[in-house]
Amino acid sequence: MSETKPSIEFLNGVYEELSNVKLRQGKESGTRNIVLVFDNLKAINLMNSFTKGTKGTLQLTDSEGKIAVTPSSIKVRFGGDDGDDLEGVTCQIDIDQEDQWERMMRFLHRYAEANGMAYQEK
Repeated sequence: MSETKPSIEFLNGVYEELSNVKLRQGKESGTRNIVLVFDNLKAINLMNSFTKGTKGTLQLTDSEGKIAVTPSSIKVRFGGDDGDDLEGVTCQIDIDQEDQWERMMRFLHRYAEANGMAYQEK
């Protein structure tokens, strides 16, 4: 049995490269958030059709299968002299169920291992 390399897709067949991950928990609500940061987004030219033409789900795939998540927010950052250079995309996913949190963490560990990323404390 071959191991499936973890992948992230905003649009089917357009594989994105994750730059950073931030894990947070609301002090009062207890809701956990995963913030996925992309310095470059291959699907940016197709983002308009993504937000208008689909359900807005992000496809995460690993050896356990697919996870379809709907981000609670997506922020596109622009900069440069004219303010039109893509500087990155931040995608927040809110999770309030323990089993969903554990599944996302397994995916993130696999993705990190496959892409040379490592966990760092603040």
